[in-house]
Amino acid sequence: MDNIVGIRFREGGKIYHFVPGHFVLKEGDEVIVKTEKGLAFGTVATPVRKRDPNFPRHQLKDVFRLANDNDRQQYQECLRREKEAHRFCQERIEKRNLPMTLVDVESFFDGSKIIFYFYADGRVDFRELVKDLVKKLHTRVELRQIGVRNKAKMIGGIGPCGRELCCASFLKEFHSVSVKMAKEQNLSLNPTKISGVCGRLMCCLKYEYADYLDMKKHIPKVGKRIITPEGEGKVVRQNVMEQRVAVALSDGREIEFGVADLALGQAPSGGRQQSGGEPRTDAATQKEGDKAKKD
Repeated sequence: MDNIVGIRFREGGKIYHFVPGHFVLKEGDEVIVKTEKGLAFGTVATPVRKRDPNFPRHQLKDVFRLANDNDRQQYQECLRREKEAHRFCQERIEKRNLPMTLVDVESFFDGSKIIFYFYADGRVDFRELVKDLVKKLHTRVELRQIGVRNKAKMIGGIGPCGRELCCASFLKEFHSVSVKMAKEQNLSLNPTKISGVCGRLMCCLKYEYADYLDMKKHIPKVGKRIITPEGEGKVVRQNVMEQRVAVALSDGREIEFGVADLALGQAPSGGRQQSGGEPRTDAATQKEGDKAKKD
């Protein structure tokens, strides 16, 4: 089976997979590969590994060659071209008072085309802007509208957790995220607490969601009446991570039980009394049993 290697074309960009062929590659190596956009300059982002069925061979292209000094010089010229195009496009957007935000500019390695990525709330008539760009840059031009999550991915930044944005560092693609995921994990539903810098629900809400659902299968639901080692009661809270539940007993007490204790029907290990009267002791239970026999 062939090997594959991950190549990244832009810092923080998506990783694409290629077949290294006879080249011995390591992370950080610079290579030239063939893409739908023609030749492209990229950097090895992942170690070489065996190809798995998720990457059908017919969908993978080969690494064309290792990059040389001329390629590196051409790549630097490409970056300079992008910077100049970004500056000019921003000027024309402001001059024409267009309701759009320029996010990024991508130039093909051979300079045959430049793509401008922008964000806007709605449709924008940018036909005159395209004419300005073509006249100035003397190459093919494409304006591509993106959403707020892709905007955050391209710009980058620091998330509420204090780490680099997931989308800008390692996420390969965006997945659907819902408020239900926050509810199932007993997280705050305050929008400011569960929204990322893009204004959408944080992608990390999905990371542990499946594990939470699996762990909750073994815990009695809130509101359910159950039998505990301390008597019958109703579940009022769940602690999914610790696999414990708080139970309101019929005598007014509220005690935490481990799920394992409930399953075995034995006295709770480390059961914590939350409110109400004194906990029942074995001696008290025995005394009541003797009294019942006499009656």
